[in-house]
Amino acid sequence: MVRTIVLFGLLTVVLVAFTAFGAWFARGRIETVEDYITARNSTDGGALTATLVASSMGAWILFSPAEAGAAFGGVTAVAGYAAGSALALAAFAALGPRIRGLIPDGHSLTEYAYARYGTAMYGYVLAVSIAYMFVFLAAEFTGIAGALSLLAGVPGWQTATVVGVTVLAYTGYGGLRASMVTDTVQTVLILPLLIVSVVVTLLSLGGTDAAHAAIVDASPELLAVGTPAGVEFGVYVVVAVVGAEMLNQAWWQRVYAARDGRTLRRSFLVAAVAVVPMVLLAGVFGPVAVGLGLVEGPGDASVAFFLVVNEVLPDTAVAVVAVLATLLVISSADTLFNAIASIVTVDLPRVFDVSDAGLTAAARGVTVVVAAAATVIGAQGYSVLTLFLLADLLAAATFIPLLHGLYSSRAWSGGALLASGAGLVVGIAFFPPARGVLPLSALPAAAYFNAFLGAAAVSTGLAVLTARLVDRPYDLNRLSRDIRRLDDTDVSADGGSDR
Repeated sequence: MVRTIVLFGLLTVVLVAFTAFGAWFARGRIETVEDYITARNSTDGGALTATLVASSMGAWILFSPAEAGAAFGGVTAVAGYAAGSALALAAFAALGPRIRGLIPDGHSLTEYAYARYGTAMYGYVLAVSIAYMFVFLAAEFTGIAGALSLLAGVPGWQTATVVGVTVLAYTGYGGLRASMVTDTVQTVLILPLLIVSVVVTLLSLGGTDAAHAAIVDASPELLAVGTPAGVEFGVYVVVAVVGAEMLNQAWWQRVYAARDGRTLRRSFLVAAVAVVPMVLLAGVFGPVAVGLGLVEGPGDASVAFFLVVNEVLPDTAVAVVAVLATLLVISSADTLFNAIASIVTVDLPRVFDVSDAGLTAAARGVTVVVAAAATVIGAQGYSVLTLFLLADLLAAATFIPLLHGLYSSRAWSGGALLASGAGLVVGIAFFPPARGVLPLSALPAAAYFNAFLGAAAVSTGLAVLTARLVDRPYDLNRLSRDIRRLDDTDVSADGGSDR
């Protein structure tokens, strides 16, 4: 095992280096709250693609796909995870230009919800989107805390605290610009580190043939393509991930950060392609861990990747993998910090008369509170995949009714809220962890498949039905008039030819 003080010291150096770099880059670039939360029309294709890849490949990529492969359906489940991750990014290649075209001066999905549907739906979407991103952040902290505890015996609270404090330092100061520039550097480091880590680990196992043989001897069903359990997981995880990412404020921010519509489409599509092999490479370690007999209890599946690494690699290589995991955490954590801060910043003026400086201060203050809460939860050691699925369920019931209003002039607030609420009720009723808390034993057996498919199907059906039944036409062009820049200028964003 790597010595605790050595590994913890190494990771602290890495974190402090990124903190200094992010703060240095943002110095002098944050003049208004617009600069802090949007970086509007400032990012070219290479930088946008890099920030998309880094933000989408958080530490979850080393935890959830491997856990899916070990405990939820083998290679078929891993393939489903890869498909869901790619489809979520690809969807924004089509959705992003629509958002920029209808709302050229926009900032967040919640302000869209307010302008399109009114107060009730806005409040619901605000609660769901913040809850989703908060749980996502807590899951990231949970994952890295568990990994470093396994690899070097670092207490979970120490890992969560040092990650939370350092990432908070540069994101709180530099906003979205600091997050995006550090994402670019992190992508350059993450991709080769991940590939090398996987290749070296497989070679240390004796090659792919030896890894395959170990899985065949222990659990050959994990390698079977199209198993019922794997297909079931693959279907509901696609719904879960796509729905969740549609409500991820981080992607809405990057829609506006793109230099133009063409850059936006190309970058999201390239990122969608790039994430597939990364998920597959990491996910295969779940079945490998089972094959080596390392997954002995339910909690082991969450850290299957690190169980294999710790088993076969020397201490130096283990330290490199720990650095990789840390880079993955900060690449997504800074994104989520900024996304949550941007939502609050946009929404605060609806309640209080706040100056530009006050908004920026409020955004930083909220980021501190969120970081502290996520740090506490991250040190508790919950199942990473279960946390992600809980976050995804909130969004699965909401994303279709919300986005329906971007395309249908007949969608209306009461219908969207009814559809979202009904979908969420159905999802929670069949969500397995909820059965231990709520008195729902009279219902059919709980299953993630029923929860996610039921939530999405009910919300979609009711959204379409209520729009048909009630004739309340809405002029979609109103969105561009009702949603304006926070600095009260009359300058329109240059969204490119697709606007």
